[in-house]
Amino acid sequence: MSVTLPHPSRMEGRTVVVTGASSGVGRAAARELALLGADVAVVGRNRERTEAVAAETGGRAFLADFDRLDAVRDLAAALLETYPAIHVLANNAGGIGPRERTEDGHDQTFQRNHLAGFLLTTLLLDRIRATADSAPEGSVRIVQTSSSAAGGGRVRLDDLDTRRGPWLAGWRAYSAAKLENILFTRELARRLAGTRVSAYAFHPGFVASGFGGDGPLMSLGKRLAIPPEAGAAPLVRLAAAPAIPAPSGNFFDRLTAPGRTSRLADDAELARGLWESSEGMVAR
Repeated sequence: MSVTLPHPSRMEGRTVVVTGASSGVGRAAARELALLGADVAVVGRNRERTEAVAAETGGRAFLADFDRLDAVRDLAAALLETYPAIHVLANNAGGIGPRERTEDGHDQTFQRNHLAGFLLTTLLLDRIRATADSAPEGSVRIVQTSSSAAGGGRVRLDDLDTRRGPWLAGWRAYSAAKLENILFTRELARRLAGTRVSAYAFHPGFVASGFGGDGPLMSLGKRLAIPPEAGAAPLVRLAAAPAIPAPSGNFFDRLTAPGRTSRLADDAELARGLWESSEGMVAR
């Protein structure tokens, strides 16, 4: 049986952290959440764009380059210092990078889409759980921006950095990372069982934004794409709906769950292995 996300409600008194908020879906979501009354932490890499969104929304700008795990640690420290409560964490940053390694030694696409968000979540998790103790039941959430590309993803725990095999213009790494977003969400939901914090992932749709570059195929596809405001609708509803009509760990295809994706997304052992491997990669 499928369910549909309800419309958002007012968010006064609630803090929402949105990564990748300087453009595209993240910027559109930050604007809408601010209009609903939320205090929005606007996280981005580009100073000018991030500060512009923060000024527009009345939120605060936080600069972080997710190609550096130390920058994620600094971001978490700044967020914890600034906000005594965090009601929603939206791990929205991502995209396809070139076949390059970050300074941490990881594939850029893997780190941007999964590993940095994993680290940020774990660093903020105690604060999020503490927030949930005094918030309305089910209102504190962690949201991952995934993609229908997860349906074609394959996750190999012995090659999370995609060092082997063809590159295919980054799509192998990207589809794997989007599947990792769902696996992470499901393992997070399992670990949060019995708490007042829930976790969800979603596909925003094919959005007309700067994602994917301006090659001929992407340019053609973007003519048929939805605007960022439409792509942000699932994120806004997952952050602001008074209740989510699906159990924690669900994947929404736009506004509907359960969304169709790879059968590997239901592999609990793979999800657990991804969590443990990610913990090892971010350990200091």
